[in-house]
Amino acid sequence: MKRILFGMIAILLIAFLAACTSDEDANEDEDEGEGVTQVETAEVTEDDFVIDRSVYGHTSPTSTAPVMVQEPGEIDTLEVENGDQVEEDERIASITTPAGNQDITASTAGEITNLEVSEGDIVSTEDPLAVVADLDSMIVTFNVTADVQKLFSTEDTLDVVIDDNEYEAEITAIDKMPDDTGLYPVEATVDNDDGDILAGMVGEMQVPENRIEEAIIVPTEAVTHADDEAFIYVIDGETANQITVTIQESQSDETAIEGEIQAGDEVVVDGQLTLSDGSPVNVVEGE
Repeated sequence: MKRILFGMIAILLIAFLAACTSDEDANEDEDEGEGVTQVETAEVTEDDFVIDRSVYGHTSPTSTAPVMVQEPGEIDTLEVENGDQVEEDERIASITTPAGNQDITASTAGEITNLEVSEGDIVSTEDPLAVVADLDSMIVTFNVTADVQKLFSTEDTLDVVIDDNEYEAEITAIDKMPDDTGLYPVEATVDNDDGDILAGMVGEMQVPENRIEEAIIVPTEAVTHADDEAFIYVIDGETANQITVTIQESQSDETAIEGEIQAGDEVVVDGQLTLSDGSPVNVVEGE
């Protein structure tokens, strides 16, 4: 009987010790994970940092030539319609006038636009019969302030976005005198081989306004501000070190900084708000 009793006590004691060991292991695991922050990082780069100024303009044909009649009369035949391509001296229409029949020809090559008459209509010498426009290339005209006008130079090549498409534009004219609104017209020429650019469309151009050469660049979201100071967190093994930095220039996506940091360092871009200097971290990949 005593043997059975001792056996039962031994079994209970072993079970109790096993339970205590499991609790200790669980607590150790919990302690090890406590205080470790999951963060996302990005690599520091070194490059020229350019601040761009956005300017907006409208498109127009490179050249337009009105088609005029010499004598008023009635349109006898009409050889073209809007959108047709014509060559120089190609016949557009013939009209009957008091002085006899008259052929109307194109003074230049291009595309027929603004044709609003039909055969049998009476035309006068006051309004053009149509307009021949050169749409193979388009002009984008930007009206800018004097300060922005100084950012342009003729023959500069800049990107312009028109109808969500990006084109290469060459600055071809910079007016030195303001227009009636007090702004200075700047013209850029864009190839329109596909004919996708129509007159009157809005073009957005990014003009370099300021440049910092060989700047240390980090994602703007990596920079944290507190007590009138800016700092970032740099990954060192499994910890994040807080580095105070000076901001040189900043844009929505990137910021140029100075500080004890170099290209190739990994900086925290998500999770840094709960960090302090030397905090343990676990680097995870973002979505």
